[in-house]
Amino acid sequence: MFTGIIQGTGKITNLAVTQNHALLEINSKKMAQKNLPLGSSIAVNGICLTVTKWSGENFTVDVMPETMRRTNLGSLAKGATVNLEPSVTLGSTLDGHLVAGHIDTTAELIKRTETENSIELRFRVPHKYEPYIVEKGSIAIDGISLTVTMAENDVFGVSLIPFTIANTTLAHYQIGDHANIETDMIGKYVVKQCQAWNLAVK
Repeated sequence: MFTGIIQGTGKITNLAVTQNHALLEINSKKMAQKNLPLGSSIAVNGICLTVTKWSGENFTVDVMPETMRRTNLGSLAKGATVNLEPSVTLGSTLDGHLVAGHIDTTAELIKRTETENSIELRFRVPHKYEPYIVEKGSIAIDGISLTVTMAENDVFGVSLIPFTIANTTLAHYQIGDHANIETDMIGKYVVKQCQAWNLAVK
């Protein structure tokens, strides 16, 4: 379980992909300082993965083919920067929102507007995920907990504050780039139960 509060970024130092398996090696001084044991969960661009090896400041994670297909990891290359967050503990503060690290889909950036102290982004999401995204609700984009500023049909918007701009990768996204999306888990259950109730009534 995660909160969507990014605690550091890392650079991909090695990416080995086969038909049935992918191996990521990521360099991060901040994560190395946390002394995460082998078997620990860590969110990489919002994807819950398991630390399988440490070598100095580099850690390794294994990635399933399904994850490569469903997320933006397949489009990344050696040298790319990724957002990182270790899993929370029971004593941690919940500054963002509950994030499982289970990516639903990717969304395409279709509009980017820079203002004096923020960057406003708009994404298009596949239609089947539109019911789970509501204005002023929570959403995780590449693992970052953000508030939805607008939601209309298959398009939603978010705003990045200066801290998020400086400490995550999202500010560098350009039109046409795809980000990992995890919709609010509570919203998913609410929508599913409402759909089931409507069917039962009918």
